[in-house]
Amino acid sequence: MTIPTHPENLLKQVRSDQPLPPLEQWSPEFCGDIPMRISRDGRWFYQGGEIKRAAMVKMFSRILWMEGGQYFLKTPVEKVGIEVEDVPFQVISVQRLEQDPPVLVFETATGERVEADAEHPLRVEINPATGEPSPYLMIRWGMEGRIQRNVYYQLAEWVEVDNTTGVEYWTIDSHGQCFVLGEN
Repeated sequence: MTIPTHPENLLKQVRSDQPLPPLEQWSPEFCGDIPMRISRDGRWFYQGGEIKRAAMVKMFSRILWMEGGQYFLKTPVEKVGIEVEDVPFQVISVQRLEQDPPVLVFETATGERVEADAEHPLRVEINPATGEPSPYLMIRWGMEGRIQRNVYYQLAEWVEVDNTTGVEYWTIDSHGQCFVLGEN
């Protein structure tokens, strides 16, 4: 095992003006954990201080990888572990394309656009103690984004009620897929 590199050295290995790098094709050596974390609200921290440069956060998000339930920053030559409090992405907006079938296009805080479909499903987790919903969208490579409350409310405006099973479900369609956002 080698000593973990400084995060800025990781960034030099990947360009942000290209399509997402082929992380699934890279098998670098694990170099240890670094003191980096993504908070529940999507802010990135290094050595306890918030990373405020949006371009740097975007670059790190491009080399983010999940394996065995743990998160890493991964380049062709090294892989370092980081902490993620909930999920690594924040979904900050949604657009509904009125076509047949309708398509929901989401955008993350790092500028990634994702269409809800079979590979990128929506799901809602209910907090058993509070009953509060936490909606999520699969972004890529098994990693999810938490849908911000304002976006969830926008989705709620588009839901349809399905009670064909005797239970009232609130559903929304995208790319011909039906996603359950809640039940009554």
